[in-house]
Amino acid sequence: MHYVDAKGLLTGSGSWYGMNIYRGCSHGCIYCDSRSKCYQFTHPFEDIEVKRNAPELLEKALRSKRHKAMIGTGSMSDPYMHCEEQLGLTRRCLEIIHQYGFGAAIQTKSDRILRDLDLLEEINKETKCVVQITLTTYDDDLCRIIEPEVCNTKRRIEVLQILQERGIPTVVWMTPILPYINDTEENVRKILDACVRTGVKGILCFNMGLTLREGDREYYYAALDKHFPGMKEKYMKVYGDAYELPSPNAEKLMKLFREVCQAHQILYTTEDCFRYMHTLPEKYKQIDLFTI
Repeated sequence: MHYVDAKGLLTGSGSWYGMNIYRGCSHGCIYCDSRSKCYQFTHPFEDIEVKRNAPELLEKALRSKRHKAMIGTGSMSDPYMHCEEQLGLTRRCLEIIHQYGFGAAIQTKSDRILRDLDLLEEINKETKCVVQITLTTYDDDLCRIIEPEVCNTKRRIEVLQILQERGIPTVVWMTPILPYINDTEENVRKILDACVRTGVKGILCFNMGLTLREGDREYYYAALDKHFPGMKEKYMKVYGDAYELPSPNAEKLMKLFREVCQAHQILYTTEDCFRYMHTLPEKYKQIDLFTI
């Protein structure tokens, strides 16, 4: 872990802004796209870069805005990695978001988010808070292999249940679905059943497959050699150096996915899910300068 003073924090404009307080990750997921060389990491991925001035940058940015918006975090690096326990930068940024009346959309795999449950509730009461949880495999033994340094699927489903009970809307990222590993009807059905039980608002799946780029591909293939002997050779034969690696079961699994979501009124298209996460209710969009 090392510290930097960042020059800026927020990206985007209008109704949606994104921020990443950390760069790199300690969760060790074997498929992580953020390892890809296109993101130009100049340090080892596990050597977490901490933007120690993130709260100050966020407050400066929000103070200057005249319209409220949703602010997302977690798209590149999980905001609830191990280091957040000591640093608390994610919580401080959420406090600032709440202070200035903005909404929050948080993406994580970690149950550490429950530490900030009180704050998430307050944001959701005042504006809007959406929590996004990744579920890739229902089998916790497999989960420990492909996502080794983060809480297992069973615990994440418990987190979804707790959030539902507190009235905080959730979206599940059912991705990636790894060809020949977790791309079974049994796995997808069990995840979907858990989503129905916990009342998720939406599910993202990106057509049942995996993407690999330079940097990410090498790390993933090394993990296949370690945990799934012979699987790398199968991937190379079937997919070569392709960026998109669809499951051979994609059509059948997508049909199941759509049927379950439609039956339970769960958002499932990419457009609908992102529109929901990126949109603040109209009545909150104008800042009342006298309340700041």
